[in-house]
Amino acid sequence: MTRQFLAVLICFTTGAAMAITPEDIEAASFEGQGLPDGQSPLSVKVQVLLDRADISPGVIDGYKGGMVESALRAFERREGLEIDGDIDAEVWRRLKGDTAAGITGTHRISAKDLEHVTGILPTDYAQLAERDRLGYERPSEALAELFHMDEDFLILLNPDARFAEGDEIAVVRPKADASGEVARILVHRETGRLEALSKDGSILGNYPVAVGSQETPSPSGKMEVNAVAPEPTYTYNPDLNFQQGDNDEVLILPPGANGPVGLVWIDLSKPTYGIHGTPDPARLFVEQSHGCVRMTNWDVQELAGMVGPGVSVEFVE
Repeated sequence: MTRQFLAVLICFTTGAAMAITPEDIEAASFEGQGLPDGQSPLSVKVQVLLDRADISPGVIDGYKGGMVESALRAFERREGLEIDGDIDAEVWRRLKGDTAAGITGTHRISAKDLEHVTGILPTDYAQLAERDRLGYERPSEALAELFHMDEDFLILLNPDARFAEGDEIAVVRPKADASGEVARILVHRETGRLEALSKDGSILGNYPVAVGSQETPSPSGKMEVNAVAPEPTYTYNPDLNFQQGDNDEVLILPPGANGPVGLVWIDLSKPTYGIHGTPDPARLFVEQSHGCVRMTNWDVQELAGMVGPGVSVEFVE
């Protein structure tokens, strides 16, 4: 089954629109009710506007759901509005919905965009440890992450695309990375959000995260950032972490977007714990981590550019 067919099938089975075009997204406007159920141009636009407001919606996919609701709640809280996790006239106004332009655009695919596409990967860690890099499996996956998009949604916008070098594709236009110096990080377990605060307490970024389960819980209390490691390798130790398949020996997995910790590892002062990326951003809000704090690759890359050793990290119940 092709991913293009799967994307259309998902839309059909969920009752969402069969197709969304860039023109639909640009024309979308708040008409006095909340976000429509399923997938809609309005939800795409709201997700992009939240991203531009430094409140990450996670993957931009056009679906009303838990991740966009959590982002709207974070935006309402920051703006001092009533917190209900839905769009209303005041939220739309503060997101500058009626004046926003360039929500979508086009992108010509370059060789650089595709340099870390390494093909289909095995699931077994012993086999992964033999690879040089755990890169993107498909060009569409690499391009989706570049624009903070869900891969199936990118394909839905470009049903006839080959995603080959030189091709021009339709994309959404999220913001550039935030800048500033983070002094304090708050990880909110209940809401599944991470706040990055400046020295004066202003919010530099707010992101969706996955935290640990009861079996492999995230740490509690306060700690600090030890170091920031881009392009990290991952050391699998079944005695310290978890059991993967039949692997009972220590393995070192190479770096890459599809590695267990994604493209960045922010090391915490509590041994074996960190803040890191994920190989599957679309499942960030439906899966728990093995104890660490998991983010989309693009969100953790942004955060990593604003933190350094000594930054306070607090897990809030």
